[in-house]
Amino acid sequence: MTSSTIFSGVSPIPLAAAAPGGNSPLTLRDMLFFLRMRWLWVLATTFAFLAMAGTYVLTADPTFVAGTQLVIVPQVSGSEAQRAFAEDAFIEGQLEIARSSDVVGGTVRALGLDTDPDFVDQTPSLQDRAKNWLMGISSEPDTESQEAAGTGPRQAQPHAEDERIQDRAIATLLNMIGIRRVGSSTIIEISAAASTPQRAVDIADMLARQYIQKNIAMKANASRQYSEWLERFVSEQQRGLAEAASALASFTSNPRDQFKLAELQSATDARRSLYENTLNQLTEARQRITYPVSDATIVSRATLPLSKARPRSTLIIAFAAAVGLGVGLALAMIRHVGDRRIIRPHQIAEASGLPFVTLLATSRKTHLPTRFLPAGTGSSTAAYPVIPGMAELSATVVGLRRKRRVVIGIVAVDPGSGASTIACELAVLSSRSGAHTLLIDAAAQKSSLSKSIAPHSSTGLVDVLDNGELIQTAALPLTSTLKFLPLGKVEAVTPAIRLSSRRTQLSFADLKKEFDAIFIDISAFSASPDANAIAPELDGVLVVTSHGRTSIDDTLRVIDTLRNVGAEILGAVINHAPERMHS
Repeated sequence: MTSSTIFSGVSPIPLAAAAPGGNSPLTLRDMLFFLRMRWLWVLATTFAFLAMAGTYVLTADPTFVAGTQLVIVPQVSGSEAQRAFAEDAFIEGQLEIARSSDVVGGTVRALGLDTDPDFVDQTPSLQDRAKNWLMGISSEPDTESQEAAGTGPRQAQPHAEDERIQDRAIATLLNMIGIRRVGSSTIIEISAAASTPQRAVDIADMLARQYIQKNIAMKANASRQYSEWLERFVSEQQRGLAEAASALASFTSNPRDQFKLAELQSATDARRSLYENTLNQLTEARQRITYPVSDATIVSRATLPLSKARPRSTLIIAFAAAVGLGVGLALAMIRHVGDRRIIRPHQIAEASGLPFVTLLATSRKTHLPTRFLPAGTGSSTAAYPVIPGMAELSATVVGLRRKRRVVIGIVAVDPGSGASTIACELAVLSSRSGAHTLLIDAAAQKSSLSKSIAPHSSTGLVDVLDNGELIQTAALPLTSTLKFLPLGKVEAVTPAIRLSSRRTQLSFADLKKEFDAIFIDISAFSASPDANAIAPELDGVLVVTSHGRTSIDDTLRVIDTLRNVGAEILGAVINHAPERMHS
């Protein structure tokens, strides 16, 4: 098996570099990805709004609405157009009369609403409190002056308090009633809302009766005023008639001019006719005062409502769901746009121009109890943990690095990103292809490979740097084609920094003579400067990030720093990606 067969059996997968600059158009795949990533935000916000709406629906006091219908008979005359205009004006006037404080106040007094807590004991709003506070300040000097003069408001205070309570009840009732004209007909509907069905019926019916009484009182008052005027007019006509009759009688006793006689007779007849007509009108006016007739008649009394009118549970729940969904989408979009964590490969590819970015899912354990095989216990056919996407990564690496023998370093941006696992998996896949592979643990900060694979090793990389001949004993054979060089005991200077000095007994050129592929596990960039020291000495570096945890800003800073020291960045790996990212 020659070195040209590294990762044989796996086809290389070249990935095109991202196009620099410009924003890619929004696609259906982007929207589906957004929903997969942020569905919890949308669901949580919608649930919160639904919970608030449900709490309101369950705790809000129900309101029932009952309505009474009346028909109005306008007393108008004239042409058809004039009657139509007069009817509209008459009905509009009647609607305003029904809303008047006299009608509403009569209802309050008749039903005793000024003692009902629902109408009186209501907490004033912030605007009302501010208005009352300002009015209290403005009226304070007058109050003090009245008390100083001995005519203070203490005597009138109980009466004023009763009026204030009644005014509050009237204002509350005005907000709870509705008066409208039914279409273009002469029927008006008076509706009332209350906390109980019976109370709503009582208020609606009482408003209708109070309106009819107000209408009768207004007509009776108008008839009374008209009657008083007619009485004065009848007296004047009676005196005029008496004078005309006297003049006619005097002239008839001594008639000298027949024309004058006819004139006096005509004037007397006209006076008598006017007097009789006025007297008839006076009689009718007195009858209207004694037996007044309303312009409105109840045609449909209020009935008990079968269900509550408010709150409208279905409408509130639907509105809350729609608002919650919209707010959730808005919050999710804000979070998605402002999220600097790495969640998609193109975030790194577009920003850094790397040739490839690979997604690796969380590893699935096989039948082995541990992730790494202890040295000397495995064989060429032993099963290793499989990480979804690792075969594609190894194929991509060999496709990009077409060299006979390579030294590749694996460095994580932050600790815990899984760089050691990836280095081990790459080495295993390389050895399985038949290539002689060496796995080196140079992670001085956290030597997880050495602790897992060779926890009892007495020599390691640190010793080999001082004595190159120890490589034969320090490199532990795991399989026939895979060896592992543990870290060893680190003292003052880490092995990575010592290797960068090129003053050690071990060189990568010598290792390439024996091994086809060498993978080096390096300490995380944020935890140690080892990567900056050793990266220029390697053929390439793989940068490892953690899905949903590593920041894109930190990743770009690592890539730029390594490039500045002369390292060649082969690509990036997004580890711990969810399984759905591979679908």
